[in-house]
Amino acid sequence: MTTKGDFASLFENPTAGREKGRRPRLEPGQEVEGVVLELSGGLVILDIGLGADATLDQMELGDREVKIGDRLRALVKNARSDAPELTLALGRGGGSISTANIELARSSGTPVAGTVTAAVKGGFSVDVGGIRAFCPISQIDLSYVNEPEVWVGQSLEFKVTEVREGGRNVIVSRKALLEAQRKAAQADMLDKLTVGSVVSGTVRQIGKHGIVVDLGGIDGFVHISELAHGRVQMAEDVVSLGERVEAKVLSNEANERGPTIRLSMKALASPAAAPEAPPNDTVLDAKVVGHVVSGILVSTKHGDGLVPARELDLPPGADHKRAFPVGTELRVTLVHRDPATGKMRFSVKQVAHVEEQKNYREFAGNQGSRSSGMGSLGDLLAERFGGGLKAGDGKADAKNPPKRGR
Repeated sequence: MTTKGDFASLFENPTAGREKGRRPRLEPGQEVEGVVLELSGGLVILDIGLGADATLDQMELGDREVKIGDRLRALVKNARSDAPELTLALGRGGGSISTANIELARSSGTPVAGTVTAAVKGGFSVDVGGIRAFCPISQIDLSYVNEPEVWVGQSLEFKVTEVREGGRNVIVSRKALLEAQRKAAQADMLDKLTVGSVVSGTVRQIGKHGIVVDLGGIDGFVHISELAHGRVQMAEDVVSLGERVEAKVLSNEANERGPTIRLSMKALASPAAAPEAPPNDTVLDAKVVGHVVSGILVSTKHGDGLVPARELDLPPGADHKRAFPVGTELRVTLVHRDPATGKMRFSVKQVAHVEEQKNYREFAGNQGSRSSGMGSLGDLLAERFGGGLKAGDGKADAKNPPKRGR
């Protein structure tokens, strides 16, 4: 087998092999490095130091942008001598791979493509190019996995962490690959996070003091006071898990535990931008139009908004998606409205309380109206006893009550 070092020397001196009258032989799974010569027909054409140029499917790059002159490292997918085909992950495209390829992927850190075939005890069974591998449940994602079944059938990329018993026992980790990609993205992202710049990200955590936003490789923090104009009691009233948000960078500081990015959503919003909304004690007719992790999305005549799961009045552990399917009609009351964006948060649980308060106010108002039309106690007594009492004679009458016949 031609070693990686041989190809490095060939890359620096492409004619070296030809000067000796031989051409290095490629093998499937071998790691090579090349320079981008051309982007054409959905392919990346690379010079890997051989007489024939190699090709890489441009779709494998995903969102990564490359240009002529860039260096790329890849694996040999098809070792044909006239036009070698490369890949960024072994097993991608459904091709079979050997145990030697798996061992090469482990030693080089090259990712492998596999399909999760089953959820088993403690993890998942993964088919990697015809080789059965095991991925521990803690290594399938960066976050905790609640429902293992949702991963079955997905085609993903993994990092090979262990190869035992001659390839009969292969351990893979998607988490290790994601962490490596996240770390690589941090350096590029930090350069863009200058104070005053506007960034976008996904809300991945909501806490008592604010929210954590995934900016694509690095986390930023929005304090609860920077979520919106006006007082915000709970962050869930303004944002939801998984929601895409935009924010302004307030600071970017490095410390022993890594960079600390402080963001502000309030800085991008105008306090007078939102339309008028109904009072908080208004009960509205609504219809369920969607679901998110943290609750249900409803539509009202005053606009759309979120009903957080904690405001649905469901028993612990109940599935809000099943309890409130799309199209369900219900009544809600406004809990919070962002004065800048107009985003609204509603409650189902508080509808009964709002109606009780409304009924009480109406009752109290009616009682006041009736009392004001009945006159004084003296007038009532005078009417009762035929004018024998006059208003203001209460003390004398109390000492000399009228006599009644026996």
